[in-house]
Amino acid sequence: MILSLNASARRGFAVLVRTARRDLGASLAVLVATLGLLAFLAIADAVSEGETETLDRAILMALRRPGRSHDLIGPHWLAGAATDITALGSLTVLALLILLACAILAVLRRWGQALLLLICAGGGLALSQGLKAAFGRERPGPDYRALETINASFPSGHALLSAVVFLTLGAMAARFVQGRRLKALALGAAIVLSLLVGVSRIYLGVHWASDVLAGWSVGAAWAMVCWLAASVVTRWQSLRRPA
Repeated sequence: MILSLNASARRGFAVLVRTARRDLGASLAVLVATLGLLAFLAIADAVSEGETETLDRAILMALRRPGRSHDLIGPHWLAGAATDITALGSLTVLALLILLACAILAVLRRWGQALLLLICAGGGLALSQGLKAAFGRERPGPDYRALETINASFPSGHALLSAVVFLTLGAMAARFVQGRRLKALALGAAIVLSLLVGVSRIYLGVHWASDVLAGWSVGAAWAMVCWLAASVVTRWQSLRRPA
């Protein structure tokens, strides 16, 4: 009798631990989404008032040799490496990654995850284009830019979309793999890639630092909203599934 009660208590405790972990993940996602939205609103307000102009210009000049706005600091190979890294956040590369991930999910018959990825990426693109059109901020002058660009500056589309796509893919990978270290590696790699893309945009002079910060903020917020929506749908489906 006592052994049976102990076994029941252990099973109940294990259920509580799993529930706490799920709730902790959801709580962290809500926190990140909220902080990201608040950060974006604060940056957008400061940009609209012109309060970031001095700092943005100072950061840009710190990455150039004194008196030469077109001459980047660092060894010659660094500019080429930054160009390669910034391409990871381009629409072409991210679209290829999404298509490849959707193909893998389709082979695994995980149609819900594939649809989520498409919605998340499509929503991120719509956010990027809509916010750029709303703010219409000018990019740094041609003398600072190491690459040619065509659309508005705020927020950084590369930073926003890389945060959305890489964080979503990292979260999906973390759900597939076993072990905390592998899960941490998947999420950590997603964060690092997103950060590198954003920093490369500032270094190459195609964005102000506030553009990139805003892109990271709203991109992370949108990725967490999509993750929460997927979590809610998954839990609802599990409740409807027959015992």
